[in-house]
Amino acid sequence: MDAHSGSHAQVRPTQPGLLRVCAYIPEASGDTDITWLRVLLVADLVLRAAELRNLQVLIMLAFADEGSATGWEASAAALGIHPPAARVSLQETRISPDGPIDVHLVSQNAGAVGSLGGLITRVGAAQLPPEAHLDQAMDVAGPGDEPLAIRLALMSLPYHQPADLTEAMLVSAQKTVARWRHLVADWAESPSRPIPAPLAETIRDALGALDTTSLLALLHDLARDAGVSVGAKFETFLHADRVLGLDLPRDIGRARS
Repeated sequence: MDAHSGSHAQVRPTQPGLLRVCAYIPEASGDTDITWLRVLLVADLVLRAAELRNLQVLIMLAFADEGSATGWEASAAALGIHPPAARVSLQETRISPDGPIDVHLVSQNAGAVGSLGGLITRVGAAQLPPEAHLDQAMDVAGPGDEPLAIRLALMSLPYHQPADLTEAMLVSAQKTVARWRHLVADWAESPSRPIPAPLAETIRDALGALDTTSLLALLHDLARDAGVSVGAKFETFLHADRVLGLDLPRDIGRARS
């Protein structure tokens, strides 16, 4: 999504085969503000989607407040976000020694960005439920909870729009992750089948636009579709999870009650 035009634009790497992405991490405005985490998540989605198209991806992080840029690694890792290749200063994002930045990811409330080259994409603000904290949100439904429920909840909304998460959304996401893992483990016991060509094309288009909202809706419908073989469902879910990052194959081969 191009911040200037408000519509989708094709990313054209300056160096063929290499995509340089800089994520500008804003300072949190309160305990429930996880916009910074959402920017990290979108950078991870860009990386995963681009790698499916055989691109090498270089992710760089630039923090709005270097003094407060601590403690983000654990939260990012809990959400399955790949570590960046480098941390850079705001000055280095404009004059990079490794080449120009192809995609800039900035928060919705970031100031003027007209001086940046390349494609500029704004990421909507994200908030946890009122009076919640990030650690509490990761345990919203009780002991043994799944932090990736936050990842799923954020991906359920268009990344360029605000995301005001609720406790109900997090609990629903928790149940969906568990249910899909159970289904994938069951489907793994049947013969594999190729992903139907029309379905593969739809997924490719959704991933190319980082349209995780449509992709998740597709998976919800596919799980209930009796007209698609379980082997094809299995391959489809695994393929989509290469970008969604929900660790859906985790329960394959595990003893289940």
